[in-house]
Amino acid sequence: MHSDDRHFDLVLSEDGGMTAFGIFLLLVTLMIGGLGLDVTNAIRERTHLQVAADSAAHAALVVRETRSASEAKAIALDVADGVMPAALFGDVLRDEDIQFGHWDPVARAFEVDSASNSAVLINMERVAGRNNAVSTFFLKFAGIGSWDVRRQSVFETYIPTCFREGFVAQQEVDVTTGNTYTSGFCIHSQTHVAANSGNTYEPGVIVSMPDKRDLVIPSDGFASNTGLQDALRDGSYQLRIVSRINEIIAGVQDPNSPHYRSYITSATPVVMNPKSTIDAQWEEGRIHTLDCTKPNQKVQAKSGSVQRRGVLVTNCLLQFPEAVTFEDAVIASTNTAAKSIDAAQFFTLGKDDSCASGGDAQIVTLGGVAFAQSVSFYGGQVIAAGDIDFTSDALGIEGVSLVSGQRIYGTSTSLIGFCGGAGMENNFVAWYFRMAA
Repeated sequence: MHSDDRHFDLVLSEDGGMTAFGIFLLLVTLMIGGLGLDVTNAIRERTHLQVAADSAAHAALVVRETRSASEAKAIALDVADGVMPAALFGDVLRDEDIQFGHWDPVARAFEVDSASNSAVLINMERVAGRNNAVSTFFLKFAGIGSWDVRRQSVFETYIPTCFREGFVAQQEVDVTTGNTYTSGFCIHSQTHVAANSGNTYEPGVIVSMPDKRDLVIPSDGFASNTGLQDALRDGSYQLRIVSRINEIIAGVQDPNSPHYRSYITSATPVVMNPKSTIDAQWEEGRIHTLDCTKPNQKVQAKSGSVQRRGVLVTNCLLQFPEAVTFEDAVIASTNTAAKSIDAAQFFTLGKDDSCASGGDAQIVTLGGVAFAQSVSFYGGQVIAAGDIDFTSDALGIEGVSLVSGQRIYGTSTSLIGFCGGAGMENNFVAWYFRMAA
């Protein structure tokens, strides 16, 4: 009898052998994922806080341009609450977190000055001290229950170069032939710029429009317009100053307005008779009101007359004969005619003083302006809701700002000089706003 060969195999089951290691990996994965989730959430809330800070700072500075600091702060608080409601995000912005002052772009430093309207600094916080810190999810298990998140925003005011010295129009700027533009000068249109031939654009000149491909020139335009191709830029601006013409006209008559002229010695106006000439009734240091019963009634000044240190506010059509000059003066017109101010040859706006301070003069009108041959601008500014036209041979242009709500048309052989803002300190401006930090 043979014994049976029997084999007994010991089978060891491996089921569940990876359980401990799997649990460890799962915990590590959850920890990393949880950390990533908390960090991502903190970054998202920081971005949200930055958007709110930027929105509040911009709103505060826009309001501060014409209103008090307290009013501007109230608007900033409202804007911040609109972006991050206190009911959901707590006390992210307080009155003391909003400061007005001056921004130094070189040192990148903010100087607090409660009377200033040139810059604003806003600090916004979600911190434990305000009971609104950003809560964590998984980091709570590591003892970190929340993040403190702070963001800061600085906005400043500025005036684009084109509005300091240059030709700016809502519609076409058409400058024909033979003109020379010196370094620093700017030509801008919100539609397109047109040029003929024989113009010279020195290095540093800017010619801009929303799309520089819309430039209108002859087929040989770049060859016959020296420097034009290098001067071209894409750019777009809202012509804020044109929408403020009525405000400016009211302001030059109001001693409490920033538009009031320092050379006015009496706020009591001189009431002019439209049947007489302007020069015969002009008094230095005074505001002059000239009212016509009909919008097409014309009033003149004597040929060769010079009007200094005064303001003229009128609804009449103004027709100036040859060689009339205004220095340290403002002409403010509510007349809406295409040629509310029509000046014959050799009209001069501003004092020929090689860009020295003072002597500047401004025209502000709800209508259009036309200058005949050989007009001169010396620290001269024209703001018109309508067209601005000037013809050939502008004899002297040293510091000029033309801003039209419609179009600017200039013809030939003019030398357009640049003063770099000197001698034009009294120009009317509408601030623009940009993020500084």
